[in-house]
Amino acid sequence: MARAFVTATPLLLVLLSFYTELCRASTIGVCYGRNADDLPTPDKVAQLVHLHNIKYVRIYDSNIQVLKAFANTGVELMIGIPNSDLLPFSQFQSNADTWLRNNIMPYYPATKITYITVGAEVTESPTNISALVIPAMRNVHTALKKAGLHKKIKVSSTHSLGVLSRSFPPSAGAFDPKHAFFLKPMLEFLAENESPFMVDIYPYYAYRDSPTKVSLDYALFESSSEVIDPNTGLLYTNMFDAQIDALYFALMALNFRTIKIMVTETGWPSKGSPKETAATPDNAQTYNSNLIRHVVNDTGTPAKPGEELDVYIFSLFNENRKPGLESERNWGLFYPDQTSVYSVDLTGRGAVDITEANITSSNGTWCIASSTASELDLQNALDWTCGPGNVDCSAIQPSQACYQPDTLVSHASFAFNSYYQQNGATDVACSFGGTGVKTNKNPSYDNCLYMTFGYVYLRVIRALQAMSQHLFQVRHL
Repeated sequence: MARAFVTATPLLLVLLSFYTELCRASTIGVCYGRNADDLPTPDKVAQLVHLHNIKYVRIYDSNIQVLKAFANTGVELMIGIPNSDLLPFSQFQSNADTWLRNNIMPYYPATKITYITVGAEVTESPTNISALVIPAMRNVHTALKKAGLHKKIKVSSTHSLGVLSRSFPPSAGAFDPKHAFFLKPMLEFLAENESPFMVDIYPYYAYRDSPTKVSLDYALFESSSEVIDPNTGLLYTNMFDAQIDALYFALMALNFRTIKIMVTETGWPSKGSPKETAATPDNAQTYNSNLIRHVVNDTGTPAKPGEELDVYIFSLFNENRKPGLESERNWGLFYPDQTSVYSVDLTGRGAVDITEANITSSNGTWCIASSTASELDLQNALDWTCGPGNVDCSAIQPSQACYQPDTLVSHASFAFNSYYQQNGATDVACSFGGTGVKTNKNPSYDNCLYMTFGYVYLRVIRALQAMSQHLFQVRHL
């Protein structure tokens, strides 16, 4: 019956056609390290993450208190198996099975775990543990497969840029032959299971260690000049892109062309020892702000323009127990008291031009279910919206952000609004046979966020711009 109230418009068709693509846009996450004795409790951290609209968080273990704190928040967690635990995971399948059963399954899917990192920068470890990583990864993947989760939770391992023997020019990027025994089976595993190659990238260290060879502006995304790759003619205005492309070329040299790259750590310290003159709040703010803008705009890199790239900023807090130089304890976006070390917009919205603000604020209406509608009419409309209406209703499923209150009116309101916003926020898109009504009051509550037309429209425009850029490049090859 609700079909009679749907009118197809060009904008509606564009929105529906690109909605799936939009969900695959580049993302910014934050690393939640806990090597400190003065940090807030995990539940307060989860509140801070929600307050700053952070949707992706990496932790370095599977701490139960952290997993509980992020339940029903909608935040996607990357969890880790530390290097110290690689031996038992690599030796016996039963160890991975038991870990998954006891440490993950009781909290999933309320806690949205999407990645498991098996080991971290093992090639930098003082002990030779590289040989343990692949068996451990396979055992964890097998455990996930037994539980039917291997398609929902991806397994990988993080690396430093030290896995490369050459990184400049980017087109000459090559993996260090001494790691071949370890990297070849890992890359085969990643390709087979569609998992990303995870890397930690720090232009700060490149500048700190070679200030005469690397300019500060180049490291901070502020360079007005270009570095030319003599082999490809590609132009680079920042070190981050050059390092990413060096990895892409290294992967292509080994014929691994389908593996995506994910940056699991990057950032800039706000304070350092007297010799670390570049470790300042201004430089940290500049680097992270420019990085976020670069990523959320789906800029890509010179070798991979428009390529989606997920990036995690290190780190959420300053960590007072980390050893080493003063900078090691000052990578945080926040002090332990949860105040900001410096101002940075983690959504990237501050970097977008005024058009976005105008679009978002020009339509302050939402569509919700009428409280006077009959249960039968509401149920029929809800079934249609979540079915033929092509609305993603996962948020109103048990344990998800919008499941509570578990009422038909509440669930229908969320679904109605999603359809309404995706279809141009027109009057006819809020009809639902008379069961939908428009409101000027934002119905969002707690962790349940109702989308707006401005957000959907803006993401469509960005997707169209990226596609247009890609087609232009393809035509001119």
